[in-house]
Amino acid sequence: MTASAEKFTRQTLLDVQPLTANLFTLRASRDAGFRFRAGQFARLGVTKADGTTVWRAYSMASSPHDEFLEFFSIVVPGGEFTSELSRLQAGDTLLVERQAFGFLTLDRFADGRDLWLLATGTGIAPFMSVLQDFEAWERFERIILVYSVREARELAYQELIAGLAQRDYLAEYGHKLQFIPIVTREQHPGALNGRITDLIANGELERAAGVTLTPEHSRVMLCGNPQMIEDTRHLLKQRDMQLSLSRRPGQVAVENYW
Repeated sequence: MTASAEKFTRQTLLDVQPLTANLFTLRASRDAGFRFRAGQFARLGVTKADGTTVWRAYSMASSPHDEFLEFFSIVVPGGEFTSELSRLQAGDTLLVERQAFGFLTLDRFADGRDLWLLATGTGIAPFMSVLQDFEAWERFERIILVYSVREARELAYQELIAGLAQRDYLAEYGHKLQFIPIVTREQHPGALNGRITDLIANGELERAAGVTLTPEHSRVMLCGNPQMIEDTRHLLKQRDMQLSLSRRPGQVAVENYW
């Protein structure tokens, strides 16, 4: 089988940046024919020493318009894929399937005023792609990015988030973004403390945002820990906010990593 006929392309790692001992970003070259919508994921492959290849799904953190692909990963103790991925260095090969997948994309929503992006851990990745794409800024009056981690040092992409408003193409839209960090295992200046679901239930998240979660105005994207997604969906359902499906537009879109 020729390379062009294979389901994947071989890309070169351009950069690997550790955030903590267990969190890192990696940037790879991008095949000219690879297309994706902000919020989608790709299946990545790593070839082990014994010649076998392990595959896992990773959301793109880079913009659909970037010439590279960026991903955000955690090292899972004993994890077959992440242990191999974390050993890669610039110049090594990363396999990327030719087709992107996933429905954590803005076309899930027919309308809406406020876009809520709720993430835990590495679930921030697809929202970095969404925020670097013009569509979100053009369609919504407010964008509320809520990012929950255990410890403050795990808050990734802080420089990118802070710099979005300075980008030329977002200069007149930068005021729309509100960033609400959450740190669950320690007190941190400027961050809320507690689980996302608890902060929704007690109203603290909405008070911090100055915006109310309503089915009329709110469109909510969820990515990260599956328990957070399940519990948050339950809370939103109590407010008459439903999962958005192709046959039934709603107010909630989700992505699971597990």
